[in-house]
Amino acid sequence: MGCNAVFCACIDHASVGVVQKWGRFMRLATPGLHFFNPFKGECLAGVLSTRVCSLEVCVETKTKDNVFVQIVCSTQYRVIRECADDAFYELQNPKEQIKAYVFDVVRALVPRIPLDELFEQKGDVAKAVLEELEKVMGAYGYSIEQILVVDIVPDESVRRAMNDINAAHRLQLASVYKGEAEKILLVKKAEAEAEAKHLAGVGVAKQRQAITEGLRENVLNFSHTVSGTSAKEVMDLIMVTQYFDTIKDLGDSSNKTTVFIPHGPGHVKDISDQIRNGVMEAQSI
Repeated sequence: MGCNAVFCACIDHASVGVVQKWGRFMRLATPGLHFFNPFKGECLAGVLSTRVCSLEVCVETKTKDNVFVQIVCSTQYRVIRECADDAFYELQNPKEQIKAYVFDVVRALVPRIPLDELFEQKGDVAKAVLEELEKVMGAYGYSIEQILVVDIVPDESVRRAMNDINAAHRLQLASVYKGEAEKILLVKKAEAEAEAKHLAGVGVAKQRQAITEGLRENVLNFSHTVSGTSAKEVMDLIMVTQYFDTIKDLGDSSNKTTVFIPHGPGHVKDISDQIRNGVMEAQSI
């Protein structure tokens, strides 16, 4: 490596200088102003930055299920200030060295992992690359700060197939949930209808009971008021009265409805008998 004949140099804060004497490493120059005696062979051979550097490496390999993927690894590294002489003299191109080891580790590990598990185990891949680089690059004066697997890119056709599988699975789940929801609605509707019918039956029974109680009171009151009348005669009179009231209500109704009702002395007696039989059945319930 060449050496410029300068008498002084200023080293930046995040840098370290390498000082040689007659072409041989002499010492490291810390940040600040340094003087050199070129007549004694002293010179500043070079300056290395101690800032964290980032290197992105894209590795193409295949998984255990023979799917080709591109894995993008981001490597953060820096020069160790105390070992800057090793970084300066041992490696001519540290970036290419790091790339080579990233390629080696990724292509040795990924072919043992299926594609679906690779997305979940990318942290294990990054850890394996970090351990290998720390072991190797530490000997050359470099510190590997962190390894990140920032992206895993399968082939376009594989990505479309994975999206189709995911969409089909979600549609299947949606169908199951929809079927369960419809089942619950049908069950609840059936329960509601059964409860409504039960309540309607209770209401009809109470209605019949109230009618029976009312008719009984009317018969008793009429029998006590008008002497010489039997309960049957009173019932016939009440039924005929109800019959005529019903005909009057139909005639007064505003709805345009035509109802055919048999009418005559014989038909009135038949209707009276039918109503009486209905009341007797209600009393027996």
